[in-house]
Amino acid sequence: MEIITTVERLQEVAMRERAAGKTLGMVPTMGALHEGHLSLIRRAHEENDVVFCSIFVNPVQFNNAEDLQKYPRTLEADVQLIGDLADYVFAPTVEEVFPVAPTEVYDFGPVANVMEGAARPGHFNGVGVIVRRLLEWVRPHKSYFGEKDYQQIAVVKEMCRQCRILSEIVPCPIVREPNGLAMSSRNRRLSVHEFETAANIHRILEASKQCGTVQEIKTFVESEIGKIPEFQLDYFELADAETLQTADTLDNPHGVMGFITVYTGPVRLIDNVKY
Repeated sequence: MEIITTVERLQEVAMRERAAGKTLGMVPTMGALHEGHLSLIRRAHEENDVVFCSIFVNPVQFNNAEDLQKYPRTLEADVQLIGDLADYVFAPTVEEVFPVAPTEVYDFGPVANVMEGAARPGHFNGVGVIVRRLLEWVRPHKSYFGEKDYQQIAVVKEMCRQCRILSEIVPCPIVREPNGLAMSSRNRRLSVHEFETAANIHRILEASKQCGTVQEIKTFVESEIGKIPEFQLDYFELADAETLQTADTLDNPHGVMGFITVYTGPVRLIDNVKY
């Protein structure tokens, strides 16, 4: 594994590997890696000749300064976890990625205007800014993203369409803790009690599958979340699995997804489920 810190070197090795006829896989991350990230890197390793993994806490996708400040930064441990699963780890400074402040403004349309887009203004624009840079620098054949951030995948696909980036976006299943909580770097900020309590998010979503209608599901989930004092519900939405627009019925040709965001103490946790 080579650790790369400059854009120039990143482009140089990516161009060399492509010229040699290798297939390139890319896994963009913000570090603080866990088994969920490793599942993406393993899949990239299985499906490509060469794997690039980026570790960069992207400041322009945070709309909360405190969240940015407290985001875990564990580069040395991350590199050890990756081991020989990746050939190159791109771990630049903010100044290397953004020598000048980015000014791009994207319009990703309806998929970016709901849920996380509404709750976190500017977040998806920041995602588009960094992912576009990474994919244009490396030009990977395939790029891997976790389905915990389901809406982000839709946004990245739209960004690739608009910017004519040919990398195949590969969604990968959510990896969960033994108690059912979706793995997240933010889980490290939970106390033991909060961690165990947070398992109720997935339990409630799974139990809601027994409900018969959209309204029954919403009522059940909101009621059950409300019974747990440690929780503060940000939103729970049922949406078309493709367009991400509000679903009025479970009888939908694209399928219906439930998306939830819950604060457990100061930590914001997201999850989703397919109905």
